[in-house]
Parts: sequence; C-alpha cells; structure tokens
Amino acid sequence: MGTSIKTRIVRIGNSQGIRIPKTLLEQSGISTDVEIELENDHLVIRSASRSRIGWDEAFAAMAEQKDDTLLDDVSTTLWDQAEWEW
Repeated sequence: MGTSIKTRIVRIGNSQGIRIPKTLLEQSGISTDVEIELENDHLVIRSASRSRIGWDEAFAAMAEQKDDTLLDDVSTTLWDQAEWEW
C-alpha cells in the first residue's frame, strides 16, 4: 500500500489531531486544504477539490458554440427602463 508511519493523536485546543510527517505530505502532493472522509473504519485524507476548475474553458467552448445565451426572456420594469443605464 505504501509508506506506513506510526504517530500519536495529540491535543490541539479543544480538538485532537495528528502530525503528518513532511515526507508523507510531499509524496501525497497535499499542501493546503484537505477533505477528510470516513470509509468503513479508515480515515481518508485527500487534497480538497478546487471549485470551478475548468470553468474558463467550459464557458469559452459554450461561447464558441453560441450556447451561452439566456434561456429566459428578459422582462424589465418601468424602473429598469427609466433609471438603469445599459
């Protein structure tokens, strides 16, 4: 399965935690935010997924295909027509 290192659970304020050795962090590629999940009787720690990855490319592709138009009709109010600068 890979490298296994024994460590202790330590008190961190009102919580508890573990210290992850630098070598394991370097090997895992984890550097900042993580997700922790319980799978059966194992804690799984992985890099947190970054939201909105690939959105720029997806929006550019939509624009290229002319698939980026509003689906709803725009309905304006009298205030919109008189006061809003377009």
